[in-house]
Amino acid sequence: MVFSPTHTDYELSPYTGLTRESWIEAAEYLLSGIFGNIKDIADPVVMPRYETEVTYPSKDAPEWRKKAEVFEGLCRSFFISAPLLAIKPDLVLNGINVRDYYKRQVLEAVTPDAPNYVLNYSDMRALDKSDNPCACYQQTVETAALVICLYLCKEQIWDTYTKEEKDRIAAFLSDFAHSNTVPQNWRLFNMLDMAFLHMNGYEIDKDIMRDHAQNILHYYVGDGWYRDGQSFDYYSCWAFNMYTAIWNNWYGYDNEPYIAGKFEENSNKLMETYPDMFDRDGFTNMWGRSGIYRNAATSSFDGNLMMRNSMADPGRARRICSGSLLQFLKRDDFLWNGVPTLGFYGPFVPLVQGYSCAESPMWLAKALLCLHLPADHPFWTAKENNGTWEKLAKGETKVTTLDGPALCFANHEANGITELRSGKMVKDKTDLHGIWNYGKLVYNTKFPWESRPNSASDVDNCAQDVVESQQYVLTYMREGSAEDDKGSTDSANKTLVKELALTPNVTLWHGEKNGVLYRRQFFEYETQTETHWRTAIDLADFPVSYGMIRADKIRLFRRPVELTLGAFGFPDNGTEVITKEKDSYKAIILKGHDHTGKEKQLALTIMDGWDEIKLVKSTDTNPDSKNSIVVYGKTTRMKQYGYEPYFLISQVITKEDLSDFTEDELFPIKEVIYTDPEKCGGYGPVTIRLKNGEERTVDFYGIESKLEI
Repeated sequence: MVFSPTHTDYELSPYTGLTRESWIEAAEYLLSGIFGNIKDIADPVVMPRYETEVTYPSKDAPEWRKKAEVFEGLCRSFFISAPLLAIKPDLVLNGINVRDYYKRQVLEAVTPDAPNYVLNYSDMRALDKSDNPCACYQQTVETAALVICLYLCKEQIWDTYTKEEKDRIAAFLSDFAHSNTVPQNWRLFNMLDMAFLHMNGYEIDKDIMRDHAQNILHYYVGDGWYRDGQSFDYYSCWAFNMYTAIWNNWYGYDNEPYIAGKFEENSNKLMETYPDMFDRDGFTNMWGRSGIYRNAATSSFDGNLMMRNSMADPGRARRICSGSLLQFLKRDDFLWNGVPTLGFYGPFVPLVQGYSCAESPMWLAKALLCLHLPADHPFWTAKENNGTWEKLAKGETKVTTLDGPALCFANHEANGITELRSGKMVKDKTDLHGIWNYGKLVYNTKFPWESRPNSASDVDNCAQDVVESQQYVLTYMREGSAEDDKGSTDSANKTLVKELALTPNVTLWHGEKNGVLYRRQFFEYETQTETHWRTAIDLADFPVSYGMIRADKIRLFRRPVELTLGAFGFPDNGTEVITKEKDSYKAIILKGHDHTGKEKQLALTIMDGWDEIKLVKSTDTNPDSKNSIVVYGKTTRMKQYGYEPYFLISQVITKEDLSDFTEDELFPIKEVIYTDPEKCGGYGPVTIRLKNGEERTVDFYGIESKLEI
């Protein structure tokens, strides 16, 4: 069953039809699925679980970890119910009065010896045998959700507690608020706990508050984005730019006006470009960790609208929020037993992380917090508009480049898709999960990232081609005997043994120059080894109407090697495969449909530097469909220190219908002009002239002076 609102208004909301009443229906739809798994008012919010290998709690998990799941379920489902209870205080689901349920469960969670007590910080510290002086626990995260929800339905729940009950809750919160936390976005959880306590007349340590707040402020890198620990991702949007807005109103504006003013300034700066991170349909890109939170990425619009001097366009904000909501709620695989899956659409284990449990995806309910805005707020009354998408000329692509967070996003009018190119990524070379989340060359709102195709071989047995979608894979080789079962034969009839396949684990950012984005990736990067002993690839790419052209340059320190480059993963629900060739360039075109039946088309064209084009089929590696296809280019470099082609030129284009790409769209290059007479691109600028009259010059000389992490 998919979400189908009964209240729609296509005059007010010409793009989605959704109104405030539609959103109320959506909240009740999600909450009904959760309560369908709760049989009694005494039962905790612990949902059915189908994944046990990655997510917590494991069977041998410590007691605090098991309690964390109970608290996570309670507080994250409360995100859905709290704004809904303020509107429908007498709501009953599955025979349970929702208001009475949360009033009881919140009190039990903070009460020692109660059946659903989740342990306070001091209790967990006493149970923790790790002797870690900086120990912190999952419950800290959920306390922030708890105080937000108690505030949103203040009259329905918080105000109905006795003074003794309020004091009990406050003591529980204070224990977390003044204790250890993770030194990144988690600081905001402690800040909100203290702000809630202060707002309700309880004593707090203002020095601790100020220390957390100044640290949060100094994670800022510009354009509304904050560095979350090591990386940049949507935490800037569903944590930093949501929680700072709440903190400003509860505490900052009155008690820390300078810091609050900066938080507001940063939020408004985000609003200048953040809407263009979404595509024409309002879709959220699958990028960065915690993808199971989905459309929570839209919560920063609500955060900005809470600021005293908000700069968000309310009609554009609602259009994006509604579009992203429908992106997920219109899927028949989105819920499992009534609860959002551990995945982006349906269940997708490669996306899931060890800090998640079955209840974690309810964090997406941050997107529903906009229901706290009154019915007459401009967010609900302004007519939907589509901003940039209404202004683009036919075939135009708008590019936005942000150097601070290392983000470059392209809005393609031709297909309505937004493509994101990112940088400043450092992951351990064994962390494929992290590399998939942050190290893809391009992230596409309509073609979410695919994990390694499983019909290709693994790192330890790379007899076949090793392929990744939208990533290079480097395979080191050596000459071997014909009897070697891992052997392959090159064009010179030399038998080669494949030794080790590697995916880049570091992306350095240079930035945009004359319409070309420059980055660098390293294979097998380690801090203890000089980078000159590591294979690297200098990346240069620029947009065309339906996608991106790549003109990358490999930097090798040993050969022979094999390189592959995959296109986006393509959902295989019956796919037509077409092969074309022109002027020594080759293309494979895929035509088919995604899980929902929407038309899909993708084409990969290999040009200079490549030997062949192929495809690989896979199962359970695509977040949209069970079966998938990755088209890829392949090449080898043989002679140690040989002056062989350095440039690898390719193109990936996509569209949301089955109409044919034109020949010029598939083969867009009229001429490639090299500086060196061998036309290998070893030195000097490389100029690419397109058939549409445009020209791009790629020149990596000097990028060494500005490579950022």
